[in-house]
Amino acid sequence: MKTKPRLLTGDTPTGRLHLGHWVGTVENRIALQDDYDCYFIIANVQAFTTRADKPEEIRQSVLDIAADYLAAGIDPARSTLFIQSEVSAIADLTAFFSMIVPYPRVMRNPTIKDEIRDKGLGDNYSMGFLLYPVSQVADILAFRPEIIPVGEDQIPHIEMTREVARKFNQLYCGVNPHTEDKDYLAAGGLFPIVDIKLGRTKRLIGIHGPDGNGNLLKMSKSLNNAIFLSDDPDTISRKVMSMYTDPKRLKASDPGTVENNPLWIFHEIFNPDQTWVIDAEERYRSGKIGDVECKKRLIDILVNLIGPIRERRKIYEKDPGQVLDILKKGTEKANVEASKTLILAKKAMKQDYFS
Repeated sequence: MKTKPRLLTGDTPTGRLHLGHWVGTVENRIALQDDYDCYFIIANVQAFTTRADKPEEIRQSVLDIAADYLAAGIDPARSTLFIQSEVSAIADLTAFFSMIVPYPRVMRNPTIKDEIRDKGLGDNYSMGFLLYPVSQVADILAFRPEIIPVGEDQIPHIEMTREVARKFNQLYCGVNPHTEDKDYLAAGGLFPIVDIKLGRTKRLIGIHGPDGNGNLLKMSKSLNNAIFLSDDPDTISRKVMSMYTDPKRLKASDPGTVENNPLWIFHEIFNPDQTWVIDAEERYRSGKIGDVECKKRLIDILVNLIGPIRERRKIYEKDPGQVLDILKKGTEKANVEASKTLILAKKAMKQDYFS
């Protein structure tokens, strides 16, 4: 029987999953379950990088995300869900990898800079915050996957993962630096050079307007601009009706701007009737259709998308023990696989003293 290629991805538990997670990676995960050996990590250690003073909140977010995964369609019979902090090999690999990643390389990671800016951290961040890109490398390489489904904002982290895998393979496994990425394992390397699978949209923006520099910010719980996969119809309606559109458009007969308009970005991504979208955008530009009509149509679309997920989620909310049992079994399996990788890594590094 042919072994399935392995896939790994996951989320930092900062709250319930929202539509940005859905289009960025979750719908990809669901679709790929039959073709890949799927591992989904809930990276709770990384949540401490900016919320070390909120352990109870992080714990609840772990359970919330697990329930969201299951409700969205991730099947524990086909996929492995696990908790980062309960897989000790990841921490060991983080320490080893941190020795071969230069500090300036970490600081060039644009995601680090974006989070410092978007969360207003200034200079008030922990050493663990700077370490988390390396920790994320360990999250991935501990399972030696071939593919990582991620959103666009995670590309810098995946590129660092690829760099670390190349360097480890060259330094400790004797792989020639001129080897093509696809040939690293055949050349004696331990870690594959992972491939990226992006979601159908690069980056989902939030429902609010631009920042002081005119940039639309990505959907995020911390920015209070998200529509969650667990929102009820009234909440979805309220959020969509408050959605930022064209501020210069005072009435429905005024010509409107479609570009960089969250209302139309959402229609282009979520509306299955793209013929209507193209026609309505033209009417919007000509002042022949109002924001309210377009928002009501979007509400119906999002309610239909989120409704079944929310209803399935209620099953897991009523039985949190079932969620914990799924996580426990998945984490046990993840520990076996990550421990194998750590043993092989230590052997390659000549640090397997008592094997």
